[in-house]
Amino acid sequence: MRKGICVAGNMIVDITYPIEGWPKQGELVHIHDGIARSTGGAVCNVVVDLAKLDGTLPLYALGKIGEDAEGDLILKVLGEYENIDTSNVVREGISAFTSVMADVKNKQRTFFTYLGANGRFTEDDIDWSNVNADIFHIGYILLLNALDQPDEEYGSRMARLLKHAQEHGLKTSIDVVSEASDRFKRLVPPALRYTDYCVINEYEAEQTTGVALRNADGMLLKENLPAALEAMKRMGVSTWAVIHCPEGGYGLDEQGRYVELGSLILPEDRIVGSVGAGDAFCAGVLYGAEQGWTLEKSIDLGIAAAATSLGDASATGGVTSAEEALKLFDVYRRRQA
Repeated sequence: MRKGICVAGNMIVDITYPIEGWPKQGELVHIHDGIARSTGGAVCNVVVDLAKLDGTLPLYALGKIGEDAEGDLILKVLGEYENIDTSNVVREGISAFTSVMADVKNKQRTFFTYLGANGRFTEDDIDWSNVNADIFHIGYILLLNALDQPDEEYGSRMARLLKHAQEHGLKTSIDVVSEASDRFKRLVPPALRYTDYCVINEYEAEQTTGVALRNADGMLLKENLPAALEAMKRMGVSTWAVIHCPEGGYGLDEQGRYVELGSLILPEDRIVGSVGAGDAFCAGVLYGAEQGWTLEKSIDLGIAAAATSLGDASATGGVTSAEEALKLFDVYRRRQA
């Protein structure tokens, strides 16, 4: 019987530079003390979050890293968790890395990334006979160059990979990077045809579906969320379509039932960084799916996991066990969804 979750795709080292305010083009801003190196990307973030949520859940990391110090760091971090299997990680060339400009004033981060080995990750790097999980999660679409290439039969190589994953008995899950481009409508819909669980943020959902989810003032258009989720389902998402944002988590389950849950209201001094919140939310939802929970309970764990993530500057440092995370609902009030 299959059990556990395989997380595939981006494996990145984040180099974080604290800055105070974002400069205009051509201007200078000082980098403060506190430069830090940490692992990032869909694989490193989500699989570590899952390991912290439940140290007994079988987990598999799958991707391509470099034969360098950054690759060594990734394997060292993942190796700290006994339930993460890294035997399917391929080493070749230079590891992907991201320079993260972290604004200490507004807590926002801006990313400059080098794809390196990640950009050459393909289905040829996967031995499906060694992937014994229940769920196969891959991210990020738009940040895996080889898999973002067109495919005559499936639309994209990512879509082909997801179809093959389903043929090998895996439930599939995807995530997308929040890229400023027009590639969403070309690359995401083909993948959704072979996706069982889709957990993305409101910007990615808007760019994929064409349904406006924020107005010109940045206010969430909550009344449009069901339409965006229904569009994701029409594109092929078979089980859960989920959208997350700072205001909360929203989804349609396998029966088409709409779920709307507000996020936790945290004190300002409890929020240290937001870099890993989306991946923590995704990990919470995937954990619930693997455990057979309802979508409502799974989104609540996603909200709680994201809240714990906000308490640390790194992508995964703040995440706790699922049991501890859910206790936050006894401490903090929920936003009006």
